[in-house]
Amino acid sequence: MQLVTASLTDRGGRQRNEDSLGNWSSERLYYCVIADGAGGHGGGDTASRIVVDTVLADLRYLTVAELPPTGERLASALLHANENILEEQVQGSIDVRDMRSTAVLLAIDIECRTAAWAHCGDSRLYCFRDGEICVQTRDHSMVQDMVDAQLLRADEVRHHPRRNLLLSALGSRDGLNIAGRAETFELRDRDAFLMCTDGLWEYVDEDCMRDWLARSATPDAWLDALATQVRATAKANHDNFSALAVWVVDAEDPQATILRLPGQAASPG
Repeated sequence: MQLVTASLTDRGGRQRNEDSLGNWSSERLYYCVIADGAGGHGGGDTASRIVVDTVLADLRYLTVAELPPTGERLASALLHANENILEEQVQGSIDVRDMRSTAVLLAIDIECRTAAWAHCGDSRLYCFRDGEICVQTRDHSMVQDMVDAQLLRADEVRHHPRRNLLLSALGSRDGLNIAGRAETFELRDRDAFLMCTDGLWEYVDEDCMRDWLARSATPDAWLDALATQVRATAKANHDNFSALAVWVVDAEDPQATILRLPGQAASPG
């Protein structure tokens, strides 16, 4: 099993990019995280960078007993990031007092062929299998609660005037909700993960994600197509948007369409 990955981040129509993303890999493990900060004046980008740095440092030296990584363990890494944001709110400048961040985190154990994830807020993780979405994280937002209560249709979320009202975000002392998958997820060849901030999924619906996945030979090509969709349809002052793509590949699969490009991250299986 091999992993082929790609990433992008764009400040969109804003003066500052408050999104952060990062990844780390060893022969056995691969981690990637994406965070969408808020707070302005340097607060949002500080919060999102704290999330990425904390999570990757926290998970880098897991013991054998902690493998394969679980959603519960990933949620504890995000809780650690929350603690670090709270500390910086107190010790930092006045500009960071109200900073917050969403986050979504994916861990893959190549040896066990399993994945786990955790998230907070409305940054999302999708997994596509056989051309269909088999996993989609649930937003911690008011409009998601309205969908769950059947007060709003899922296709109305992107256009609701209170879509940006979050019920949980890192940097909160009270009411924090971090969700981690209860069990590890068994991977199959050709599974494709997409992690993204709301600045992307607001303008790219799931049908579009799926259609461009079917047409794309590489994760880079997939993300480029999704970014083109955002730029073509978003308002002039639209939000930062960021995404990470991770494809599971069998190098011996004669039907695999992945084109291995120089500089793309991969882990041997």
